[in-house]
Amino acid sequence: MDEDGAMLIGELASRAGTTVRAVRYYEQQGLLHPRRAANGYREYDETVVGRVSNIKLLLSLGLTSQDVRAFLPCLGQDIADAPVCAASSRVVARRLVQVEEKLAALDVVRTRLVDVLGRADRQA
Repeated sequence: MDEDGAMLIGELASRAGTTVRAVRYYEQQGLLHPRRAANGYREYDETVVGRVSNIKLLLSLGLTSQDVRAFLPCLGQDIADAPVCAASSRVVARRLVQVEEKLAALDVVRTRLVDVLGRADRQA
């Protein structure tokens, strides 16, 4: 961190437990907006560490970077235990429906596989 409290991308990635590549991806997706130093380096303040942690959490829940945009207003606070705002709860609800549909489709495939295996065992 430099004298004005800014950190470079490598330090941010290290402190947030991610990679420089991931931080750049978050920027490309419009989830982070670094300042640029006179030398062109990206600079981040302390609050961005929590923001990156929140982005990682949301992506780990199966949300897309597009979905995460609904959370932009609250990414600066700890969202792990915070209530979900209306816009982001709609995103979560939509994503949950998608996951449930995939689970139902997988259950159909599982049932068919169990049936095929059962027939194979009876023929042996």
